[in-house]
Amino acid sequence: MSEYMLKTRKLEKVFKSEKVVTNINVHVKHGEIYGLLGLNGAGKSTLMKIICGIFRPSSGEIMFAGHKWNRKDLHEIGSLIEGPAIYGNLTAYDNLKIFCLQEGIPLTEISPVLVRIHLANTGKKKVKNFSLGMKQRLGIAMALIKKPKLLVLDEPSNGLDPMGIQELRQLFNELKKDGITIMISSHILSEIQLMSDTIGIIHNGTLEYEKANNHEEDLEKLFFDITVSQRGGMLS
Repeated sequence: MSEYMLKTRKLEKVFKSEKVVTNINVHVKHGEIYGLLGLNGAGKSTLMKIICGIFRPSSGEIMFAGHKWNRKDLHEIGSLIEGPAIYGNLTAYDNLKIFCLQEGIPLTEISPVLVRIHLANTGKKKVKNFSLGMKQRLGIAMALIKKPKLLVLDEPSNGLDPMGIQELRQLFNELKKDGITIMISSHILSEIQLMSDTIGIIHNGTLEYEKANNHEEDLEKLFFDITVSQRGGMLS
């Protein structure tokens, strides 16, 4: 079996002659948390959308679980990109029920996943009355309910308070213990350093850094050395 759940080779995406990502080579190991960092517009979301089949790559190759990626692999990839698609007037259970009916997933999977993401006690509470952290966890439940091997999460901590961020970190660690591989992007450097096994830094559409996480390293200095110095000045 391949060491990697996900590998890309010379991945590139061009929109109207503009290269958004170029020559991307990521290496995500089985059962790890891979933290992806980058400034706004660096190409993080585009890369994740390619992995999840939302965008087609202009060139390059994706390997998934040891074979060339194909659309059938989407059954084993769960994702949360640009926020969860949820119905505010419905309960968590009913949101998941609609998702299951659309995806052909047995309804018996709903209760276990609600327990797993700590929303089992929400009962008849409508999602519009959920905290932002609870809504994010519901979105992750939609990604988890098909029992994926790989979970791709684009800035799931965005907008959360410290308690919500801590709850998500605990959830990710639980999922990792269950053998799920997680690729997560974030602007919160300290959070990525706390929970990631490998860190990748993407800048101007290129993966400029990818190494095992050194918890003793000054990640903030490393990040700004890669991003700000290449911009030729201070952040505005």
